[in-house]
Amino acid sequence: MSAAGILAGMRVVEGSAFVAAPSGGMHLALLGAEVIRFDPIGGGIDYKRWPIAPSGSSIYWASLNKGKKSIQVDVRSDEGRDLIRALVGAPGQDAGLMLTNFPARGWLSYDHLRSARDDLIMVAISGNPDGSTAVDYTVNAAMGYPLATGRPDDVLPTNHVLPAWDVICGQQAALGLLAAERHRRQTGEGQQVAISLADTALSTVANLGHVAEAEVLGEQRARLGNDLYGAFGRDFATADGERFIVVAISAKQWRGLVQATGLAAQVEAIEQRLGVDFRDEGARFDHRQLLFDEVQQWAISRQLSQIGEALDAHGCCWGQYRDFLGLVNDDERCSVQNPMFQRVDQVGVGSILSAGSPLRFDAFERPDVPPAPALGEHTDQVLNEVLGLSETQIADLHDRGVVA
Repeated sequence: MSAAGILAGMRVVEGSAFVAAPSGGMHLALLGAEVIRFDPIGGGIDYKRWPIAPSGSSIYWASLNKGKKSIQVDVRSDEGRDLIRALVGAPGQDAGLMLTNFPARGWLSYDHLRSARDDLIMVAISGNPDGSTAVDYTVNAAMGYPLATGRPDDVLPTNHVLPAWDVICGQQAALGLLAAERHRRQTGEGQQVAISLADTALSTVANLGHVAEAEVLGEQRARLGNDLYGAFGRDFATADGERFIVVAISAKQWRGLVQATGLAAQVEAIEQRLGVDFRDEGARFDHRQLLFDEVQQWAISRQLSQIGEALDAHGCCWGQYRDFLGLVNDDERCSVQNPMFQRVDQVGVGSILSAGSPLRFDAFERPDVPPAPALGEHTDQVLNEVLGLSETQIADLHDRGVVA
């Protein structure tokens, strides 16, 4: 079993901000790739983004840049831009790879950067397919979810906290880079790969059936609150003031829930009264409120620990609701008991619980979780080792403010 990451030897240059591109680069770095992030001197627009540690350092920036190398370059100067182009075009079979969500035009256009390396692979993320500006939240507004989320009596759209399209787009961008790199190994050809947040969202909405649902049924899906669409599932209150969700999609899950709650007689009585069979998940959904009432009556007389024991004993699919503090303090999956997590000393933040890659490979040991770099921490190292500049040349660039 190898201790090196599965992408060891690969070099990716990253020019990024916010979530999509940084998260894509981070996952490549966590798998062993050398990811070199360049930022303007003093940091980019996301360098101080909230949440902020007491020291003033961005927890957000540190969390999305684990395992990368960081260089600071005056990207407004021609000389600084030339350094980036040289870095992107530096030799190596596993180099010549770039990931960015900066506008791919001018000095960052594919044609300009390819002048340094003809087989360059560049993955360019944009907001909309035409290159116009969009962020996760503005894209999400058009995708239907905010008007299908919330209580049935809500009249306003309901946004959610998770930047889902950013996260998915970062994963797709990393996938696109690896696919293009495989093509280059087979053919020797480089290429530009374009992906937008909007197309990421649209493909997901279509792949989940929402586009076809709107076309075929010609109706807007109703808001259901916390009810699971098309099957049995909802949140329930316990005697000790907790809340949990239980889901019964398959017939096996439904049998387990009926057995765990001891509600077989009540469920059969409802079936006979309505002339339905709750082995059908559609029937469970259509008459969910009657079933919810029975489960809630069972749950409210019991503490969560009792409920958990009963549900676990019958193989039920359920989970407890927790806030972020509860997740960190009470869920052993979010702890060093989970091999994905380690405690990491992060510059400017302190000792934090930090996650590595969720992927586990039989042929590779799970590597130590790396910290994010300090801004510009690797400037001199990269200039020397990748571009071959001497100490004198690097000192001159510092003196003239081209790098920091």
